[in-house]
Amino acid sequence: MSKLYIVATPIGNLADITFRAVEVLKAADLIACEDTRVSKKLLDHYQIKSQLISYHQHSQPIKTEKIIEALKDGRQVAVITDAGTPGIADPGNQLVAHVHRQLGQAVQIITIPGATAITAALAIAGLPTDRFLFLGFLPHKKGKETMLKVIAASETTVGFYESTHRIIKTLEKLADYLDNSRPLVVCRELTKKFETIYRGHAREILQQLKSGETRGEFVVIVGGKRKTV
Repeated sequence: MSKLYIVATPIGNLADITFRAVEVLKAADLIACEDTRVSKKLLDHYQIKSQLISYHQHSQPIKTEKIIEALKDGRQVAVITDAGTPGIADPGNQLVAHVHRQLGQAVQIITIPGATAITAALAIAGLPTDRFLFLGFLPHKKGKETMLKVIAASETTVGFYESTHRIIKTLEKLADYLDNSRPLVVCRELTKKFETIYRGHAREILQQLKSGETRGEFVVIVGGKRKTV
């Protein structure tokens, strides 16, 4: 039986990969990468020579069909992203759905767990995590205000991703919706050399970011709204 492996890769530090993930990637007949140039750095580091194919949110359907054909031929296929777990704020879930729909029980879909930026941030946030709302990347324009209102109204911890180009504007807007009782934890460049963790309310963190460094990828964790009795 052919196998489709969903393999988590490091979100920053190359050492944050499991032994099992390395073994699976070395044994794979084909590795579907978000960006082959980015993935090649990781694969070269671990001397992984498997064949690569690009697969990302803008891939044409023919890429999906190539992966499905490889599975039909009995080949072992691994899916990775530039960083983290495929399918989490990533189109890997669409590939899994296509494969399951077309091949059903003829292929075994196997998860190789590991790093995910949202859980890494939640683990050090010090906020309740028995329940949390994950919003992925907020919309750039249309729908962003709606998401900010959702965050403001949430009584559970909320997490989302933001890019270097939008983090300041997003926090400025968030500060308009949240009072100073709502704690935030903003994580920059998790597991990388310049990892930085900011704690406080939205306006405090804004001041720190404006006088500091805003390059890199961000995870924003927002404490839930206090319940009123």
